[in-house]
Amino acid sequence: MKDTVKWRVLFGGFFSYTFDAMDILLLAMCLQAIMADLQLAPAAAGMLATSTMIGVALSAVIMGWFSDNYGRRAALLVSLVSFSIFTMAIALTTNYWEILVLRFVAGLGLGGLWGVISAYISETWPIHQRGRAAAFALSSFPLGVALAAYFAGQIIPDYGWRAVFWTAGLAVPVAIYIYFFVPESATWKAQHEVRNKAEERDRKKHDSVTLDEIFTKGLAKSTILGALVAGLSLSAYWGTTTWLPTYLVKERGLSVSDMGMFMTVLSVGMFIGYQLFGWLADAIGKRRALLVTLFGCAVTLPMYAFATDRMVLLWLGPVYAFFIAWVGLFGSYFGELYPTRVRATGAGFCFNIGRGISAFAPVLFGGLAQMIGLQLSLGVCGTLFLLAGIVMLFMPNTEALAQKHSAEDEAARELEPGIAAGLASRA
Repeated sequence: MKDTVKWRVLFGGFFSYTFDAMDILLLAMCLQAIMADLQLAPAAAGMLATSTMIGVALSAVIMGWFSDNYGRRAALLVSLVSFSIFTMAIALTTNYWEILVLRFVAGLGLGGLWGVISAYISETWPIHQRGRAAAFALSSFPLGVALAAYFAGQIIPDYGWRAVFWTAGLAVPVAIYIYFFVPESATWKAQHEVRNKAEERDRKKHDSVTLDEIFTKGLAKSTILGALVAGLSLSAYWGTTTWLPTYLVKERGLSVSDMGMFMTVLSVGMFIGYQLFGWLADAIGKRRALLVTLFGCAVTLPMYAFATDRMVLLWLGPVYAFFIAWVGLFGSYFGELYPTRVRATGAGFCFNIGRGISAFAPVLFGGLAQMIGLQLSLGVCGTLFLLAGIVMLFMPNTEALAQKHSAEDEAARELEPGIAAGLASRA
């Protein structure tokens, strides 16, 4: 049963994150059409993306707290259903402000998925397989990007940009699958029941998880540095990703169709990198694998930015994207920094605060590009990857921490005889 559960969690996480990525990118794919239809200036249009990412950042607090107090499965369901409904509602909007509010609210659901999936996998997969499992689940991001591009290209010419947002409803069948086939994390349930038993004995109020816990008990350094690494690397990523298509067309002379092909090849390199670095993380350690990916981006992105030959660009693109696997590795690494009680809160905070910081990267690097050009702006993004790698040097290896947290979970179960047996019988 245990092996079956881990695979259900893995594929549930994979398809959940697919539609999370698709939902985030739907706006980007429709942005030009929205600007033309509503007669928006670039700054106003950019605020639509920024409002989404601000909602994503806040969800680090909201959905992480919800997951640690009410369960991984419940949080996953709430996230999927909420961002699906509020994104579909954009199809019914009549003005800019309605879209702005709906993107912010959808962001509150979108940001919750990453931390919940990371915690879910950490609690259902053995330590020696967590790196590859988390990397596989989160490698669905390029698939979500491809779906967003496909739907926009097929729907906008005939039905307009509003119709594209109805495709967010595809996340609902994934929620149905999780509701019927993916059980709650047994580790979370055991820890939660132990806590509730202790509360009953001591006649205390419900001992809910609070945000300040990830800044105490020796966790503060990891939380602060983790958020900084995520902020630097995600700012570099979104600064690059937002302007790369424009760079290829305007400064390297590619046609729009050729640019699309280049971006597709780049996504293939990203997907392969997720898988290989996931295996490498389990072999050499997650921190070491993260260092390789961050420094790899720091080296290959400037090379890509300064390449002029089209064939060199075609092949360097997937080489750079190959090292973007740090996004998937963060899933297993951040999860192992924290004990079960605050795992989703801590991991989600690190990653989604980074997302919130990166919300302003497209605007900042767009302004920088006006002063020094897109080529040099992409080079600056490479410098941010370098800084992220340097900060990573001061963070801990997590293998010993993972063993310690697993031992604490087992000890907690033994405090309450019958809890483990009851969980096993219900499984």
